Amino acid sequence: GGGREKWGKLEASSVYGTGSSPKSHIGDRVTTRSLARKYRDGGRISVITAYDFSSSRQVDTAGADIVLVGDSAGMVVHGYDTTLPLTLDELLSHCRAVARGARRALCVGDLPFGSYESSAIQCIQTSVRVLKEGVMDAVKIEGGNPKKLEMIEGVVQAGIAVMGHTGLTPQSISVLGGFRSLGKSAREAEAIYDQALRLQDAGCFSVVLECIPSELAAAITRKLDIPTIGIGSGPGTSGQVLVYHDMLGMLSHPHHESVTPSFAKRYASLGQIAHEALSRYCRDVEQGSFPSEEYSPYAMSSNQKEILMRRLRERGHTDIADALSGFE
Repeated sequence: GGGREKWGKLEASSVYGTGSSPKSHIGDRVTTRSLARKYRDGGRISVITAYDFSSSRQVDTAGADIVLVGDSAGMVVHGYDTTLPLTLDELLSHCRAVARGARRALCVGDLPFGSYESSAIQCIQTSVRVLKEGVMDAVKIEGGNPKKLEMIEGVVQAGIAVMGHTGLTPQSISVLGGFRSLGKSAREAEAIYDQALRLQDAGCFSVVLECIPSELAAAITRKLDIPTIGIGSGPGTSGQVLVYHDMLGMLSHPHHESVTPSFAKRYASLGQIAHEALSRYCRDVEQGSFPSEEYSPYAMSSNQKEILMRRLRERGHTDIADALSGFE
């Protein structure tokens, strides 16, 4: 009857959604299916990291296709030197905040180092937590060795979308001996090429290519049937990802300036703007110019002030009552 007709007019995604978040029922939101369609139509995919409600809201309304809650939070939010110390519980807190801010973009959460490597079962359990507790739409898993591929296949078979990641994998910094570009030798390049192919075969809906030569990234992109997301890997990928703090110049401290990646284009210098604003505030407080009357909107009525002054005098606090009397 009429109810059936009403349901028939709704988009399938608005009824069933494709993720675990409240935005699952927003009709025009980004899904893995809409991303695949955009990729097939030749569109380029924009990805930006976010770690809290406000940054997520900004990224979402700016039009990014994907909001990535990266384990890079360990460095740019928590101040660690690497991504390794970030815990799953810390990441889940970031994920929940981001999910509340992103109403349209696809939300992808990293699996932090140490939260999934022991077994395929552990990887599935952690991925489930990222969707159920973190309210994400998909997870990102670093690496493409045989053990990681088995894990990814298990997660996909469990019904969870996976974004792969090859090239420089920061969680492997202990083995790699530091952050560095990979794939410059033919041997390394072929290994990364093969990993990307295997990640596609394992069921990934997209693959991040980090810090590899532009020509290698372009070759992989040409071969794969899923989108590639480049970071420091040239213009030949299906899309790009940058870290929120890097692209906005959020960290203006000299130490942070020295570790900002050379591939990260700075679209603003918000760190310097914030530093100047915070310094002005501190000066205003020290000089007594803030808050002025303009920023002091609350006052007692004359009647209520008289009552308070009388009660203070009855308690013997005459000096306070007199001071209150002279306060306008």
